[in-house]
Amino acid sequence: MLKQKQKKPPKLAIISLMAAGTAVILIFTLTPWNFIPVQVTEDVTVLAVTEHGCVGESQYGLSVVVPECGAQVGDIVSATFNVPSMELNGYYDRLQDRIGMVQP
Repeated sequence: MLKQKQKKPPKLAIISLMAAGTAVILIFTLTPWNFIPVQVTEDVTVLAVTEHGCVGESQYGLSVVVPECGAQVGDIVSATFNVPSMELNGYYDRLQDRIGMVQP
């Protein structure tokens, strides 16, 4: 009697295919380019003056500290800061709209 050997699929190949598939799914669902920070410069109104500089609020709702600032409360100063790309390209708004459509 001849015994036949059953060929098993290589485990490394299966694991590699699963890892590649997971990576592709994550890239298209998380869209990492929306989380990369972008440098923005805008004029902000000074809300407070601290020992670290002037504090203002950007149009994105972020608190911005301008170091070495000699302005007074209420003055407008130019501030440079980093914002996630999703705040600029509207990705977050589109995501919230989709969530609104799904929720009852």
